[in-house]
Amino acid sequence: MHHATGLRRLPLVIAIGAVLALAGCGGSDHDSRADTVVAIPAPPADQGAADTAPVPAVLAFVDTAATNQRGDARYATLATNAGVRVLGGMLDIWKPLTEIVDAGVTAPAVDGFPAVVNSAWTGVPNDGTNGGTIVNAAVHNANIDYVVKATASRTAEQTLMAYLDDRRGKGYSTTEGFGPLTAAWRTATRQTTSITGMPADATTVKYEDSGNNNGVGGAANADFGMVVDLVNSMGNNGSTEPAKRFYKYARPYRWSSAVQVVPALEPAKSTTPPTDGGFTSGHSAEATRNAIGMAYVVPERYQELVGRGLELGESRILAGMHSPLDVISGRVQAQAVAAANLIAAGATTRAAAVAQAHTTLMKLTNTTAATFPSYAASGTVANDRFADYATSKANYLRRMTYGLPRIGSTTAPAVVPKGAEVLLETRLPYLSDAQRRVVLKTTAIASGYPVLDDAEGWGRLNLFAAAEGYAVFTGNVVLSMDAARGGFNAADRWRNDISGSGKLVKGGTGALALGGNNSWTGGTQVDGGTLEAQSATAFGTGDVYVAASGTLVSNAPGALAVAGQYTQLTGAVLELRLGAAQQGRINVGGTATIGGGTLRVKLQNGFRPAAGDTLTVLGAKSLKGKFESITVEGFTTVTPIYTETGLQLRLGT
Repeated sequence: MHHATGLRRLPLVIAIGAVLALAGCGGSDHDSRADTVVAIPAPPADQGAADTAPVPAVLAFVDTAATNQRGDARYATLATNAGVRVLGGMLDIWKPLTEIVDAGVTAPAVDGFPAVVNSAWTGVPNDGTNGGTIVNAAVHNANIDYVVKATASRTAEQTLMAYLDDRRGKGYSTTEGFGPLTAAWRTATRQTTSITGMPADATTVKYEDSGNNNGVGGAANADFGMVVDLVNSMGNNGSTEPAKRFYKYARPYRWSSAVQVVPALEPAKSTTPPTDGGFTSGHSAEATRNAIGMAYVVPERYQELVGRGLELGESRILAGMHSPLDVISGRVQAQAVAAANLIAAGATTRAAAVAQAHTTLMKLTNTTAATFPSYAASGTVANDRFADYATSKANYLRRMTYGLPRIGSTTAPAVVPKGAEVLLETRLPYLSDAQRRVVLKTTAIASGYPVLDDAEGWGRLNLFAAAEGYAVFTGNVVLSMDAARGGFNAADRWRNDISGSGKLVKGGTGALALGGNNSWTGGTQVDGGTLEAQSATAFGTGDVYVAASGTLVSNAPGALAVAGQYTQLTGAVLELRLGAAQQGRINVGGTATIGGGTLRVKLQNGFRPAAGDTLTVLGAKSLKGKFESITVEGFTTVTPIYTETGLQLRLGT
């Protein structure tokens, strides 16, 4: 089929007779128009080469992750440590005390700051400032004030979660993002925890979790060991200690006495303020690393899991233990660490873990490859706090920045770190690595936020949005889904609002649904498989062209708007899922050219017309041609009524 060749298909000329409509529907064809010879328009014009997201020409975290070692924290600098370097934007907010305390140790200056050796903070004031200098008071004050307000207004439910997320194993806490799969996951991993509530004496006793965090890995867990091992490996090179010792940014309760630490966490507070940095949050980083590992092996819960990772970060704020900058930086560093570790694991190990996860979880939930995705998403707001998509989306975006003041350019283009595409490998398996990089670029948040404008681009990655596919089409966006491979290769849904001047070409045998408020202009071409509209503007503002092997489904909550032309070839299928109030019908702003093919009408949401009713299913500025076959669910006789501007169906018995 035609797509990325840069050539334009010549129009086809097809003779359409009334007999075609009669053959498919079993009724007489009411058509005031004479039979005509229909010229089939060419597909939407190609929009040129696909978009790209080149690897930034800077030192890559994934190539230097091994420099981030806890034991080397005393010597960590931006020049020597990847975990410190990726958070270098903090120097625009806070300048730590710089002192060389070990004779003979030298390191190059970075960003105008001399190297720091962190073996001791001798002589540093014990007042929480650690002798550093606030560079941007507006951001710093907003950062601490956020914690003051959050801890003053936290609910009893948030207090309990803050305690559990502090004292319980982070891997165990993160599994709450599995929703309906949580029990099965914990059974398969053999996870345990000894922290199941807030003891009455927790205000004076520091409780430690004696559980096993992520569970039992290796040969000791034949059914799930590879999965546990992969999730555990996300912690490799993931220490936050070097960053804590380099930046020396205090915990919020040391900046302000108005911060109210959860009383049950008072015993967990460090008694040595100078060596107890808040930036970056270790709990937040660990939760995000765990969440990414879990989301990689069970991408059916991708957004819910990465959302739980950020939720645990917010728990650290509500606990009074960390500030927004602390937990934001934990996310940033953790994303880089997780990507490096997924790459280091190798494709064979990653694939084996994904396969083992699905085999075991399907067995435990009595599901199949076909039913597992729907089971994973079967939670409700009553039993899965991530079930409401709009709420989860808003929470994720809010937790990326916490509304801190923007201090840099707000229009800088997004860049994508080397290797970051692996984070979407299982969530968007039908895309290439290059396409996944473009997805990350087009869904990244705007620039200018504190700490988030690192040179590689880790800070601006919005993994929640990236799991919904592209946000901008540039050039030809060509994808092919193989239903035989199952999972997201067989069926997927994108809910981002897609803009741009590009063209979408959908091929293969799988089904893709689009549910955003889309405005791309370059057109839509269905060469194979199914493309479904779940919003009125699902196909943007260009032409829609359904080739002989393609199926287009209108499942919009109201009428589907095709702003340009609609063209359907012989062998193609248009499926309208009709409900009340014009749900599922199609309105074409230009010419609708039907060169044959099938019209299939299904009824949903309790919509049940009666025999003798007439359904308006298609409207257009101009309608040419006819369908070869028309069926309506539940009716054996259907009479099409074609006009110059639309199609109605009269229902028989």
